[in-house]
Amino acid sequence: MTPRLSALAALTLTAAAPLALAQGQEAPASERPGFNLSNRHVEDWSSFDPAAEDAGWLYDTLDDLKHIDLTDDANVWLSIGGSARLRYEHFENFGFGPANDDGFLLTRVRLHGDLHIGENFRVFVEGKSAFSTDRNLPGMQRTLDNDELALQQAFADFTFDWGDDGTVTLRAGRQQLLFGKQRLVSPLVWSNTMRAWDGVSAIVNTGGWTYHAFWTQFAPVRKYDSNRSDRHTQFFGLYASGLFCEDCGMKADFYFLGLDQDDPTNTYNGTTGAERRYTVGARLFGKINDTGWDYDVEAAYQFGDVGSADINAWMFAGELGYAYGDDWKTRVFVGFDYASGDDTPGDGDVETFNQLFPLGHAYLGYIDVVGRQNIMDFSVGVSAKPMDKLTVRAALHVFWRASDNDALYNAGGGVVRGGGLAGSSYVGTELDLTAKYKIDGHTTLLVGYSHFFAGDFVEDATPAADDDVDYFYAQLQWLF
Repeated sequence: MTPRLSALAALTLTAAAPLALAQGQEAPASERPGFNLSNRHVEDWSSFDPAAEDAGWLYDTLDDLKHIDLTDDANVWLSIGGSARLRYEHFENFGFGPANDDGFLLTRVRLHGDLHIGENFRVFVEGKSAFSTDRNLPGMQRTLDNDELALQQAFADFTFDWGDDGTVTLRAGRQQLLFGKQRLVSPLVWSNTMRAWDGVSAIVNTGGWTYHAFWTQFAPVRKYDSNRSDRHTQFFGLYASGLFCEDCGMKADFYFLGLDQDDPTNTYNGTTGAERRYTVGARLFGKINDTGWDYDVEAAYQFGDVGSADINAWMFAGELGYAYGDDWKTRVFVGFDYASGDDTPGDGDVETFNQLFPLGHAYLGYIDVVGRQNIMDFSVGVSAKPMDKLTVRAALHVFWRASDNDALYNAGGGVVRGGGLAGSSYVGTELDLTAKYKIDGHTTLLVGYSHFFAGDFVEDATPAADDDVDYFYAQLQWLF
């Protein structure tokens, strides 16, 4: 058996164990800290007492790993955690191509150790292994799918008091970045391999606000070799988040993000050159008093240069939701997303928005054929909980290009269809259906189906490859 198949078989057995346990008995509710799927390092197990838990033979054993005192005075302690994930994906007409049909299995294992020495010093290390069976679609086995025996995070924190009620954390090493709703900066936990950066951060918590200043170099995936930072891709900035209006409950994010890419082949709608792009933005979100209404509004402007051309780009995203009902806990929502495109190729101005490092999958359709660049999206949807452990969701997106002279970009920023191939702006409509079942506190089953109805732009651009796209996936995930 090959190493890849061995890892796959081991993960299958690991994921099946808690599933079998759940069918026999369910782990009772606990006051234990919650798992954070995206950023495991933010979990706080400092006050957790494994001896106080009673969760069955398997989970009792795992609980012993969450807080291990290494000294008699409990001043030095270790927390160990991890996850295992299996996801089957099947595409028909991937990328609108009639011959692009295939199904494949994605496997990912994560394991981390969190060492605390006193109240001020901490070391967090996380490793991962991500595998894919044969994928006979454009791109084949991508860096989104494969990253064998890789270091995902490895950083040291030094924390000290700041004023009467604040703290400062200085962080150095490989780390994940996640800001706000992850529209622009995300570790992209949906992908099999995720993202990471090498650098330094300073995180200040004071007065109900968090300020995160950072300077990093992106660490791209090298599928079968050690991932190392790319000195040609520097990412830096300041992100502030906190309570903006205490009386109305409004929260806010304010940010400045800088991206410096020395690659002279960067291209936006015919303009090529090294890119120095700066993003300033704000987000307002919250609930409207004691009603069932909630809102989320974000806008950002970009400036800088690509080669000798000036950057002038922007984005807007908004969602309004209403939750009602005690039984099904239903929420309906409407949304609008806009990201600018380039009006005139080669005119000395770059107006295509750069989505940076986004979690595009969550906002612009689960098929990922649309990214936050040169796009306009109207969306409507509903989510509900027909059972205590079951959440279902349906969403409909209608897409147009923001500029008829610019391309259609996917969730990874790649060009799906060039801008000069057709005059129509209507890209298409996507329907997303998902069902998530929480088997127990550690195990979740997720099933989804999406269909993309190709619009006039796709049909006119490539008449021989304009078929609708179907996407199905089933995922089993286990965390401890």
